[in-house]
Amino acid sequence: MRLRAALLATSLLAATPFAAKATTITGPYVDIGGGYNLTQTQHMRPGGTDDGNGYGRVGHRHGWTGFGSVGWGFGNGLRAEVEGAYNWSEIYRKSGSDKGSDRSYGGFINVLYDIDLKRLFNIDVPVTPFVGVGAGYLWQNVNSNTMVAMGGAGSPNARLHGTNGSFAYQGIVGAAYDIPGVPGLQMTTEYRMVGQVESFGMGYIKGAATDGSSGGVRFDHRFNHQFIVGVRYAFNNAPPPPPPAPAVVPPAPTAARTYLVFFDWDGAALTGRSREIVAEAAQASTHVQTTRIEVNGYTDNTSAHPGPRGEKYNLGLSMRRADSVKAELIRDGVPANAIDIHGYGEAHPLVPTGPDTREPQNRRVEIILH
Repeated sequence: MRLRAALLATSLLAATPFAAKATTITGPYVDIGGGYNLTQTQHMRPGGTDDGNGYGRVGHRHGWTGFGSVGWGFGNGLRAEVEGAYNWSEIYRKSGSDKGSDRSYGGFINVLYDIDLKRLFNIDVPVTPFVGVGAGYLWQNVNSNTMVAMGGAGSPNARLHGTNGSFAYQGIVGAAYDIPGVPGLQMTTEYRMVGQVESFGMGYIKGAATDGSSGGVRFDHRFNHQFIVGVRYAFNNAPPPPPPAPAVVPPAPTAARTYLVFFDWDGAALTGRSREIVAEAAQASTHVQTTRIEVNGYTDNTSAHPGPRGEKYNLGLSMRRADSVKAELIRDGVPANAIDIHGYGEAHPLVPTGPDTREPQNRRVEIILH
């Protein structure tokens, strides 16, 4: 019941709509979070061996967890981070008033991947899911007045205390949402399953039995289910791009000598308004002294083929845009031998931006009358 309730709460948070679209992280970031920690019942055996009386059990009630991490985003969805974690849970038994607690603390190295739904699946929603795995080391500290049976029927009860360390691992599933108006700041919700291989830890948790005996107690595998809300801040973030400006030429008493034609992302096709601007440039070339028409194509610094091929792909895209404008000028009566075309790719942006930014005013062709 507790597990179903926590899963429902995390699902509702993930479904909450936000006005801004989450972004892929490039560069350094920090992340903090906390939430509900549910520890599965553990089994134990005295002295690290089965004494023939079976195994004892350690039950857990409610708990909480917190973590902080620093990491680096590689701009392609992959992230790597170092995390410090702390977990606490209540130990109990079904009868009696005895109680206690245990806690685990340590660190992980995590590798995560942000899923760009718009780029990968053309799903335009204001959320970026992410998945990840981590490996590290956790120390488990037990301080319990709860009477726990050391074995099966007829075995003595024990109070547990001590600290034990072991290898730990975790799986992570979550989602991130941009905070509107604050570039780089994101809210996160996530579920984590943390496993701790307690059986292979060094040293024992100690048990003081009611019959006067004492000794080491060896635990089996420990599982924590965690439901977390957090805040993450990425440092390398440009401010949001300004609203797209209409592709118009300001009115002037004489014909302009430079005209701008804008394009859709990853597109080279002319719109109706773009054709009107090309026609104005063609007509102006007959009214002013023109010896040569220069047509220069550009792109923004994003690409449909990210990675090493992106810059080369954008060079080709800028040439295709320049070719589209040249072909339209020729249809409007401009001689082909009077037109020079160039493709500059991501170079010479009209509007300076941060990396990997879709800026409409940088996806353009400039028509210059010389």
